[in-house]
Amino acid sequence: MLVLRPALRCARAPSSLSRLSVSRGFATTLRRAEELHKTPLYDFHVKNAAKMVPFAGWSMPLSYGEVGQITAHKHVRSSAGLFDVSHMLQHNFTGPTAQSFLLTLCPSSLASLPPFSSTLSVLLNEVGGIIDDTIITKHSDDAFYVVTNAGRAKEDKEFITKQLAKWNAEHKDGEKVKWETLEGWGLLALQGPKAKDVVQGMTDKDLSEIKFGQSAFVELDNGKGDKVKCHLARGGYTGEDGFEISIPPAEAVAIGERIAQHPDVLLIGLGARDSLRLEAGMCLYGHDLDESISPVEAGLSWVIGKDRRAEDATPTFPGKSRILTELAKGPGKRRVGFEVIGAPAREGSKIFDAAGTKQIGVITSGIPSPSLGTNIAMGYIENGQHKKGTEVKVEVRKKLRDAVVRPMPFVPTKYYK
Repeated sequence: MLVLRPALRCARAPSSLSRLSVSRGFATTLRRAEELHKTPLYDFHVKNAAKMVPFAGWSMPLSYGEVGQITAHKHVRSSAGLFDVSHMLQHNFTGPTAQSFLLTLCPSSLASLPPFSSTLSVLLNEVGGIIDDTIITKHSDDAFYVVTNAGRAKEDKEFITKQLAKWNAEHKDGEKVKWETLEGWGLLALQGPKAKDVVQGMTDKDLSEIKFGQSAFVELDNGKGDKVKCHLARGGYTGEDGFEISIPPAEAVAIGERIAQHPDVLLIGLGARDSLRLEAGMCLYGHDLDESISPVEAGLSWVIGKDRRAEDATPTFPGKSRILTELAKGPGKRRVGFEVIGAPAREGSKIFDAAGTKQIGVITSGIPSPSLGTNIAMGYIENGQHKKGTEVKVEVRKKLRDAVVRPMPFVPTKYYK
């Protein structure tokens, strides 16, 4: 969720994060720190020399101590990195019609989703634009755990509140849906090839039984002799194997400290998270996604369930007419990856045809890839120009640079399947 979607010290800051932290964050510094929300691990971050920055209304770690973004990035790819993502909004939807209600918000197939399995999905507005991207986890037909983005909390809550009020007004007491947000809960992401070994040392549960996209309630050792019941989901935002761990408020710090004590684990901030997610081809809301973009344009057609595409399928989802038209005829633009030669392209860089005479798109995220040693980016390009290998020009610092359309992810995923 990736959902998902953060000024850095490296050759240059990744566009999405630098703009988010600098242009929005430091420009609003100007907001006093006490006005920002703090995760349960705020004091833990400060104790570990975190550089705290404003992010989506929260005070979040950008980096820790003298560890640079490239070092942190490569540690996740080779070992294990711990991210605090407690700023994300966690929801529970329960009740006999919970599944049917969620089907009115998103286009995914939830009926065929096995218990304790997850899917990436999108919340849609009436014209098929993406209100937010989300991870939906089905515990049963009447119980769902959903994670949405911190930067869209206000919009998501308003949207869900309105839709739920309408739904419950049309259903009897025994059929109504209950919605709660898990305020104050911790959410930690442990990512990297050694993530499984770290968590396995904290539980008697055989984690080989939990595959990518699956979850379970698991008791974790908090390092103080107590077992803590947590929700453990195998997945993440980096393309690596790993887990997202939802933790009761009183235990978030203890579990975080327990994981961080492992010799293979490094604390990772927003800087490396941004470069990792871009290498993995993951979207960042507000940059690669917004309310004007449909899931088809965004390259997320796979989240639209086959059983939901029939004209007469019920319940329907918002913006279905536009989305079905784009599925049948193709959208006007498509999100694709790029390799840019010479200099990294940043968000807002214009994309031109191979002759450099006609603008055909725009970059939404771009970085020098720490893993590949090349400049990578994603953006939207006119339909028909989106095929891999297509040569284009990208305007970087008022100069047209050669670029080529590349498939995503840029770095192969290593999910445990």
